[in-house]
Amino acid sequence: MTAIVPRARSLAQVTALGLIRSLSLAGSLLGGGLTAYALAEARAYTLRRVTVPVLPPGSPDLRVLHLSDIHMTPGQTRKQAWLRGLADLDPDLVVNTGDNLSHHASVPVVLDSLGPLVDVPGVFVLGSNDYFSPTLRNPLRYLLPDDGTRHTDSAQLPWRDLREQLTDRGWLDLSNARTTLEVRGLRIGFAGVDDPHLGYDRLDLVAGPADPDADLRLGVAHAPYLRVLDRFAADGYDAILAGHTHGGQVCLPGIGALTTNCDLEPERVKGLHRHPASSAPGDPGSAWLHVSAGLGTSPYARIRVACRPEATLLTLVARD
Repeated sequence: MTAIVPRARSLAQVTALGLIRSLSLAGSLLGGGLTAYALAEARAYTLRRVTVPVLPPGSPDLRVLHLSDIHMTPGQTRKQAWLRGLADLDPDLVVNTGDNLSHHASVPVVLDSLGPLVDVPGVFVLGSNDYFSPTLRNPLRYLLPDDGTRHTDSAQLPWRDLREQLTDRGWLDLSNARTTLEVRGLRIGFAGVDDPHLGYDRLDLVAGPADPDADLRLGVAHAPYLRVLDRFAADGYDAILAGHTHGGQVCLPGIGALTTNCDLEPERVKGLHRHPASSAPGDPGSAWLHVSAGLGTSPYARIRVACRPEATLLTLVARD
């Protein structure tokens, strides 16, 4: 019998195999490191502070706490503690732009986490994740253009209980509604819509010139779709507050957000801007726009990249 002798590998083959193994190991380490960073970033709760010159001359400053996209589950104790500490800011007004829930047992947890904030004058609208339970999906689909699919076939969350609890404590439900509220001697005229992402907004119910007797006029929506922003700006609202975008959730250095999950352009995915984008303060038919990057994520994709979860303390000051 003739023995079969293994062919000796050439130096080039050995070198190539070593390089492949090294690159594979480096890729695994890099991927693991990026995942660990993204998981940590999603828990790096951050308070933003923004000044908006929107009040009549001579008005006292107004401190508005903008909360959005809390996406609470009962086990998120770190988020609950951080949220509870926001009461120490002593805001004059709280504006909640929806997506508070991510679990059927979250309503009492959200109320407990808000703590004394629910005794402060407040307004709110609901988002899709207040209405329907989140489901496990391919996270890469979030980075693709919106195809119009809405997942309304999952179990409903206790949004009615949330709404009842908040209104019983004195917060005003702005879902397809207009109302006024006096805060620190200032008359504030509000208009809000139900979730535009689900197509629940009824602009016909809130359209028309903003309250001419108000010292401040605010539009409120969960998702900053252009049809809503255009309507509020054209009707004379001084500022519009929204959430929904998660600030893009995954942002790249030098590029920024890859998506807004609506028809708002990525350049205005979070923070303070003008609407229309090209307008300047004082332009007719224009408004300030503040989009919150929000405090949470889907419980099935608790990652953020270069986009920390946030709440924002807006200090509204007198116009020049």
